[in-house]
Amino acid sequence: MKKRYVYILQSIEHPDQFYTGLAENMSSRLAAHNAGQPSHTAKFKPWRVVSAHWFENPQVAAAFERYLKSGSGRAFAAKRLR
Repeated sequence: MKKRYVYILQSIEHPDQFYTGLAENMSSRLAAHNAGQPSHTAKFKPWRVVSAHWFENPQVAAAFERYLKSGSGRAFAAKRLR
C-alpha cells in the first residue's frame, strides 16, 4: 500500500498565499507546482513546503485534506501547522 502525503505549501514571493494538497510523491508534486503545472497554483510560484504529513490509509489522508480545506481546518493549520 502506498503512503499518501497531505501537504501545505507557502508561496515564496507571496507569503500570505498557502495551498493544501494530497500526493503520493512529495518531491515530484512540489516540482510540478513550481513548474506551474496546476493552473491554480501557477500564479504564486515558487512554493515551499511548510508542512507534510504521511498516511498509510488513503481514505484517512483524503479526509484530513478535506478537513484542512474547511474553515475550522484552515484555522487549525494557521495555528498549529504553519
